[in-house]
Amino acid sequence: MTVSPEFQQAHAAWFETRMAKLTAEDGWLNLLGRWWVTPGTPTIGRGAACDVQLPVGPELLGRLTLNADDTGLFEGMDGEAIALDKAAGAFAWRVDRFLLEITSLNELRALRIRDAESEAAAQMKPIAFFPLDPALRITARWEPLPEPMSLTLDTIIGVPTQVPVTHVARFEFAGREMAMLPTYGTADRPQFVFRDLTSLDDTYAHMRFVFGEEVTENTVVLDFNRATNPPCAFTAHAVCPLPPRENLFPVRIEAGERRL
Repeated sequence: MTVSPEFQQAHAAWFETRMAKLTAEDGWLNLLGRWWVTPGTPTIGRGAACDVQLPVGPELLGRLTLNADDTGLFEGMDGEAIALDKAAGAFAWRVDRFLLEITSLNELRALRIRDAESEAAAQMKPIAFFPLDPALRITARWEPLPEPMSLTLDTIIGVPTQVPVTHVARFEFAGREMAMLPTYGTADRPQFVFRDLTSLDDTYAHMRFVFGEEVTENTVVLDFNRATNPPCAFTAHAVCPLPPRENLFPVRIEAGERRL
């Protein structure tokens, strides 16, 4: 299939942005770990006595105080105290080379720590792609559901979560009428988590992501050439949602990123 230079250039620009986000300091490649935390005062550092033990860094990086109301305090060994407050958007902070954040999954809280000096991005192997196919940049119908629904999604770590769904994308592919539910993202960039038969041999086994583009009242563009491996394909410390059953397709969608 002939691919125009304009289509190739647009895809190259998208992929450059994709890689910049993936390899950024707050991306997915430099995660040192994810530790479940509960209200208390765990210590963090490389020392064997630390509650959260890091593979690199000082023997004691600091002490975290986490309260049941999602507030807290991080006290570093340099004497700096950093106030934490989820409601105020202050649940992420930096100490020297380390980026720390407390993430939420339902009522669970986890401490995630990144190393800004990690070599993981430099050592990453290139991502393989299916050949570009302009026919797989599809303008789908964007239909509101009769009533918004709350959908229960499982995650790769087996902890289900609830997500609101208000629309469905409908399109034709391989002679079939297809429908996909968006489960994350934003109104102007809805995220779709899906799996097709390429997961058996060519793509990440559990799911792929594709984001809606050019959203209007009635249409949304789905460019499967931009279907990506999820964060959990790059690190064991990400928590990725599994596709809803509506987004499991008995066909091969040979476009986008292939298995690492």
